[in-house]
Amino acid sequence: MKQGKKTGLIVGIVALLIVLYGVVTYNGFVAKEAEVDKQWAQVESKLQRRYDLIPNLVNSVKGSMKQEKEVFGEIADARAQMSGAKGVKQVSEASNNLEGALSRLLVVMENYPELKSNDNVKTLMTQLEGTENRISVERDRYNQAVKEYNVSVRKFPKSVVAGVAGFEKKDYFEADKGAEKAPQVDFNDK
Repeated sequence: MKQGKKTGLIVGIVALLIVLYGVVTYNGFVAKEAEVDKQWAQVESKLQRRYDLIPNLVNSVKGSMKQEKEVFGEIADARAQMSGAKGVKQVSEASNNLEGALSRLLVVMENYPELKSNDNVKTLMTQLEGTENRISVERDRYNQAVKEYNVSVRKFPKSVVAGVAGFEKKDYFEADKGAEKAPQVDFNDK
């Protein structure tokens, strides 16, 4: 009888340890998932800042660049795509399209010397450059949080708890090659 109680006690302790491990692991996943969500909110915040700056830049240069309607149309289309994007994949794709349209605008702007002296354009370009740098930093932070979360979800034995609790792998923010760099425009004469 004593042996049966001892075995029962050992089984009970082992079961309690397994449950405790599951709870601690689950709470770790919740914390990592919250960090991923927080970092995604940071990315979206910086993308929104860029989204808000672009109309000001476009309006500042539009008068000088009346014949460049195609570029302005591309920017308008890209902004519309950005405003309707949901989830990491769609936002990533829309962001890349907006960056491409913005890059084309910046290249075309080089053909208009009168813009070099426009203080409003200079200020907006500085703000846009700073925003692009912030977007890059926040993308990196988001992807780092996703990496830590994904590694945690996939490692054994935590993967068992993740599978049971429904924690799934998260998507990285994937930019086009070279998209992590802010578009460069040189308004200085060479």
